[in-house]
Parts: sequence; structure tokens; C-alpha cells
Amino acid sequence: MSNLKQFKQMFLAQLKLTLREKQAWFWGIFFPVILMVIFMTIFGGGSNDDFSTKVAIVNESPNETSTMMAKQLQQIPIIEAGNPVSETKAKDLVKEKKVDAAIILPESAQATSIKLIVNKENEKSVSTQVVSGVLDQFIQQANLQAVGATPIFKQQFETISSGSSELKYTDFLLTGMIALSIAQGGLFGMVDLVDMRRKGLIKRLRMTPAKMGIFGLSDMVMRLLFSTIQIILLSLIGVFVFGASLFINFPSLLMVFLMGALSFNGIGYLISSFSNTNEAYMGVANIVSFLMMFVSGIFFPVETMPEWLQPISNILPLTYFADGLRDSMVYHTSILSSPLWYGFGIMLLWGGIAFIIGSLLYKRKSIVSVR
Repeated sequence: MSNLKQFKQMFLAQLKLTLREKQAWFWGIFFPVILMVIFMTIFGGGSNDDFSTKVAIVNESPNETSTMMAKQLQQIPIIEAGNPVSETKAKDLVKEKKVDAAIILPESAQATSIKLIVNKENEKSVSTQVVSGVLDQFIQQANLQAVGATPIFKQQFETISSGSSELKYTDFLLTGMIALSIAQGGLFGMVDLVDMRRKGLIKRLRMTPAKMGIFGLSDMVMRLLFSTIQIILLSLIGVFVFGASLFINFPSLLMVFLMGALSFNGIGYLISSFSNTNEAYMGVANIVSFLMMFVSGIFFPVETMPEWLQPISNILPLTYFADGLRDSMVYHTSILSSPLWYGFGIMLLWGGIAFIIGSLLYKRKSIVSVR
């Protein structure tokens, strides 16, 4: 039998095995799709809306200064402030969380303090930080006006990207979910090897004229095909259902895709080498998957995680796979980019070491079984 014909037969056999493996399909495609839809529905639906926060204004002793400040605060776009209320009423609104904060204006023209009241439970919330920052800037401007000074310097803010000028959370989440989907395809997709080894199929295959190298190649090509389906399906859902924006650099994407897929296939191969049952394999794969899912920047940037957790994120292959997909699919990063190649090295190291250890374990078990 020619090598081409042998490859064809083995590829079709691998494809049939994968189609029959419902767990691999669920964890590889349906689970990431469900998870992406949930997260994009929750966080992506209002991503283009302007941020606003509800604030109660207290001006119990109206004076020239407090009246002017009240009007200026009501003109700030992100602050929703109704008519002034009493301090008691404002505190009740804050306690009941009907407003995010209360601002108590000076009781006289000579008073020098403006009080900010927030609910202690929401002290570290985004709304509280925004109101505090806006009020601080407002006070600085009021101080300048009080001494008759004219501001000389002002901040200018600009963002640039070779992709889109308005990158959204949906873009971030889409690429993260694609990375997670392909990673899980590699982690969970090798479960059929456990069955083959347990039933003695691999040993019988070695006794036939079939070449193990072609067997491995057919398995790898089938899994790359499976990963291609994943990336196309999730991209279509992200773009046409949730309005994600993709600016793809195809050479970079191809390299990132190959490195990531092969890396996680290597890790899945390692797990299959020491798992004696399907249940044991799925248990280990689940642990590895869930650990990396929440610390690899899939749902939120690594920079927003606790400082003690960031070093762990920075050594995981899924972190660099997700970053590489964002660079190549959203930011249109060139394949010559040094951060991309650094990520390639990390993924190659993980995949290579996992494959070598897995091969040694398979070889050791083979020798033991012969003895």
C-alpha cells in the first residue's frame, strides 16, 4: 500500500473516531460557543453605550458658589443628577443603592470642602472610582477659578492601532474564546488514544505494515482540520451576531494557529500517556483547562488580575496563544513582531516538552507490556 493511500485510510479512520467522540465535540466547539454567547451578551451588548453614573446632589444652603457648582455638575455628561435633595434623603438613596454616590456642596460661600458619600459595599466599584475622579478634577478647576488662574496645560488623549480605531470588548473576547476552543480541542481530543491503548489497538497497529509516522501525521492533520472549523465558526458568530471587528494578518494568524494547535495537542498527548481510563483523562484535562481558562486573559486582560497571579499567567501557553490571536486577528500585527516570536517560543517549549515526555511514557509502557 502506498504512503498516500495509507495516509488517506488512517485520516478517514481518525475522522470517524473524532465524530463519534461526543465529549471532544462538546468541549471543543459547543462549550466555547455557549460560553462566548453568554459573555458577549452580558458584557458586549452595551459596550458602545456611553458610561453614566447616578449621583444625588445636596445643596441644603443654596449660595452663589454652591448653585454654580450644582449647575456645572449637572452638565457633566457621565453624571445623571436630578434636582438637589436633602442630606438625609441623599444618604438613604446611597444606602439603598438607588444612586452610586452623593455630593454635598459647600453650605456657604466661605466653606472650602465638598463631601462625597458612597456606599461602603461599592467603595471599590468602577462607578465610585469614576465619580471620585470627576469630582477631584472638578475641584481642581474650581480652585483655579477661585484664584483667577487660567489653565495653561491640558491633556490630549489619542489611541492608535493598525486595526480598528474603536476596538471593543467583543473583539477581545472573541479571540480569547477562539484560543480557548482550539486549546480544548487539543486537550480533550486525545481521549481516543486512551481507548486505543487500553484495547490494545496501538500494539496491534505496530504489528501491521502500517507506518506509525503516517498514523501520527494523519491524526495531526485531522486535528488541525477540527481546529480550522472551530476558528471559522467562532469568527462568523462573533462578526455577524455580535458585531466584532477583525483585521487579520494571515501570515501571523497561520503561524499562531499552527503553534497553538500543535502545543495543546502535545499537552493532550501527554495526558493520554498516563491516563488509564477515559474518566481519568477527562478529569485531568478538565483541571488543566479550567486552571488556564481563568488565568490566561481569556475573559479579562492579564494586567487587571492580582499582581501575585500575573507571573503564573505569564508562563502559561494559553496566555500567549490568546495574545497571538489578538495580535494577528485584531491588531494586524506583522509576523516579524518580536512579541509574537516570544509567544511562539513559549508555546513550542510547552508542546515540545509535553510531546517528548508523553512519547517516553508510551515507550516505557510498551516495553513493560512486552516483558
